[in-house]
Amino acid sequence: MRAMRAEAFSGYKDLKLVDIPKPSVSDGRVVIRITAAGVTPLEHTILSGGYPRAKAPLVLGGEGAGVVEEGGGTAFPVGSRVMFTGPYGVSENGTYSEWLAVRNENLCLIPENIGYVSAAGVPVAYLTAQMALGLAGFVKGKTVLSPAIGGSVGNAVTQLARAQGAKHAISTTTNHAKAQQARYVGFDEVIDLSEEKLSDGVRRITKGYGADIVIDAIGGEILSEALSTLATGGSLTTLGYSAGRKTTIDVTDLIWRRASMKSFSLFAQPAEAWGTAWSVIFSLLHSGAVKPIVAKTFPLSEAADALRYLVEGRPFGRVVLTV
Repeated sequence: MRAMRAEAFSGYKDLKLVDIPKPSVSDGRVVIRITAAGVTPLEHTILSGGYPRAKAPLVLGGEGAGVVEEGGGTAFPVGSRVMFTGPYGVSENGTYSEWLAVRNENLCLIPENIGYVSAAGVPVAYLTAQMALGLAGFVKGKTVLSPAIGGSVGNAVTQLARAQGAKHAISTTTNHAKAQQARYVGFDEVIDLSEEKLSDGVRRITKGYGADIVIDAIGGEILSEALSTLATGGSLTTLGYSAGRKTTIDVTDLIWRRASMKSFSLFAQPAEAWGTAWSVIFSLLHSGAVKPIVAKTFPLSEAADALRYLVEGRPFGRVVLTV
C-alpha cells in the first residue's frame, strides 16, 4: 500500500512516498481504508526532530476518516464510515497511508451529514476542545476565550462553547482578512489583534467582566496576554505552543484574580472521558450546531506541501490529505 513515511526527522525532504505492507486484523484492531487524513502541527514537530519519543522511519498522521474494511464487530460493521485519532503517527504508523489497523476504542461513527474530508479534521481538535472545556468546569452561561479562530483547537472550542450555551465564545486573529472571514461565516466575537489589544477586546465584549475560561492552544506571548483577561475565579488551560514554547507571565494575573492555570494532554485522558466527548461531538455535528471548516485539501503524495501550507500559510480552517 502507499504511505507517506518520514525516513528521518530533519525536515520536509525526509517525507517520502513508499510502498509498505497492508495491515491485517488483530485482537482489538479494525482495518480501516483511509479516505482522508487530518494534517496537524504535531506532524511538523515530529518531522522537524522536535518530538524525541518518535522514531524514524515512521508513517505520520494522527487522525483520519475512512471505511471499516475488516473487523469492527456489531459496533462498527464492515462498510461503516468512521473517524478516529490515537497514538498513530507517533508511537506507531499513522494515517498518511491507504490502510490502517485502528484500535476499536478509538473509533467514532461519522454523522451522515458530514463528509470524509470534514470528518478527518474533527478528532484531535474537537476531542481536545470538548474535554478541555469539561475539565475547566464549563457550563451554560460561562464566558470562554480560545485564541486563533482560524486554528483547529481555537475554532473547535469557540464552536463547541457557543453550541452548548456559552454567554460569550470569544476568539482572536492577528490578520484583518481572517477577522473579516470569521465574521462572514458567523463568528461575531472575534478580536482583530491588528486593531485592538486582546485584553481590550475581551473587556469590550464582556463589558469589563472578563473570561471565565481560557483554552489556549497557541502559547508564546498570547498565553500571557490571555491570562490577563481572566475573570475572578477563572482558569486558563494551556495545551499548544504554535506561537512559542516560552512566555513570561505576571503572577498577579493569577493571585489577584484568585485564578488558576493548568495543562491538558488529550492522550492522558481516561477512556470514559473520550466516550462522553465523542457522544457530545457526534450529536452537535449531526444537528449542524458545529460545522468543521476545511481550508484546503492535498493528495497524499503532496503531504510535505500540506504541512508547509499549514505551518507557513496559517490558513483559516483545517488542512486535509485525500487518500
